[in-house]
Amino acid sequence: MQEYISLLKRLISTPSLSREEDKAAEVIRDFLENSGVHFYIRNNNTWAFCRHFTGEKPVILLNSHIDTVRPVAGWTTDPFLPLEEGDRITGLGSNDAGGPLVALLAVFLHFYNRDDLPFDLIFSATAEEENSGDRGIRSILDEWPPLDLAIVGEPTRMELAVAERGLLVLDGIARGKAGHAARQEGVNAIYKAVADIEILRNFHFENSSELLGPVKISITQIEAGTQHNVVPDVCRFVVDIRTNEFYSNEAVFNKLSTLVSSELKPRSFRLNSSGIPVDHPLVVKARKSGIPLFGSPTTSDQAVIPYPSVKIGPGDSSRSHTADEYILKSEIFEGITSMTGLLEELHLR
Repeated sequence: MQEYISLLKRLISTPSLSREEDKAAEVIRDFLENSGVHFYIRNNNTWAFCRHFTGEKPVILLNSHIDTVRPVAGWTTDPFLPLEEGDRITGLGSNDAGGPLVALLAVFLHFYNRDDLPFDLIFSATAEEENSGDRGIRSILDEWPPLDLAIVGEPTRMELAVAERGLLVLDGIARGKAGHAARQEGVNAIYKAVADIEILRNFHFENSSELLGPVKISITQIEAGTQHNVVPDVCRFVVDIRTNEFYSNEAVFNKLSTLVSSELKPRSFRLNSSGIPVDHPLVVKARKSGIPLFGSPTTSDQAVIPYPSVKIGPGDSSRSHTADEYILKSEIFEGITSMTGLLEELHLR
């Protein structure tokens, strides 16, 4: 399995910020070519079908992303220089999602030549996950038949995420009337925004999820005013909302819009909550294998895959987007073994 560690180190040493993944895509394609795997490309996305793909069996997708966030301040090593120290590999993207990516690729190649599989298998290494871009996995879904199951590789400590929160970001605009502060003229837009923010802060949607909890509403940014003696006529604020499976993003927006006087504008509705029935064969097999189930508070490519999906992979989400990000080689090896076992003799129909 050392070849997958070498691949991970190549990926770390290849800067792959969202929308700038072309060099990392080449690394994946070189590896597939050297492994004798025919692949397809669109933009910075790469995918391959198992050798005996029939189009008549249930279809399982193994997907993870090749892009990274920008390195944060605080790195004590070069984020693009993979540092291998015993069991630990440090580098940008090592944990999110290089380790899960190479582990899923290893699983795909394990099954690649099998002609007795009860399912057809697709592997994809996709772009623009970190910024939910239009040229990521969403742009290639039409290249495949309908999926019976998608397994999304993310660092979950090899626990199985059977539900994932959705993300809705709203831009709020409170409008007042400008005036001179000394004469108490005008209508202060800040006060109008604060009143609406308090309403949003105290509002609770009725349905709470067993796995994901309630819908969470947070005010994360606010901006107003041009100088100290002018009553501001506009106050802008940002609302970060994490939805559960009971509410679509559009339904949440429609409800909140009726509660406040400020104008609310959604940036996108597409990152809805996602998941899979708990009686799905993969979930049942995971339980029997002792793999813990959980609801994930973070979003991933699951949000744009309109099919039953789970999220799993080696590494730990708490290390993602942090200085000195790392993953353990033992986590990757154990992940490969565990995910291979999950798929072995898995029957979806």
